[in-house]
Amino acid sequence: MKKSMVFSCVTMFASLVCFMGCDKPAVTPSSAPGTTASKEDHGHSHGAHGSHGAGPHDGAVADWGGGKYHVEFAVDHDKKEATVYVLGSDEKTLTPIKAKKLLLSIKQPVFQVELLPMPQAGESDAASKFVGTHDSLGIVQEFAGTISAEVDGTPYAGDFAEEAHGTHEHK
Repeated sequence: MKKSMVFSCVTMFASLVCFMGCDKPAVTPSSAPGTTASKEDHGHSHGAHGSHGAGPHDGAVADWGGGKYHVEFAVDHDKKEATVYVLGSDEKTLTPIKAKKLLLSIKQPVFQVELLPMPQAGESDAASKFVGTHDSLGIVQEFAGTISAEVDGTPYAGDFAEEAHGTHEHK
């Protein structure tokens, strides 16, 4: 009797660990230090649900830091290049940050790309545009993943998902 009870408890615990631990990023927008999530967020970035819509560069927008920043993912398939723009809380204004790099983690196919700062006019020690290349970015598809970085010692991460919309064409 005791052995079957112990076995049942161990099995339930293992199932719970697997269920709760599968496919979750180590840092989510709501769990990263210095970030907050509202009750409506339920710990998810808005970009994964598409509520932000297309950004000013026609890319997929994700929340970073409970609305302090937003990041916009855009891809040029011909160049096999990803560009991430850092936007302010209004989701429109380019907002330079001091970060050595951003990390783009794509879910399918699974790969990562380091995006390096490309300061725009008037940006000297900070950048609002980050660019990187990878062969898998040449695949014409709707990408989904996570954009993460450390800004002034605070880690940020936001999930995004591209969605087909009327003005979007793959390049």
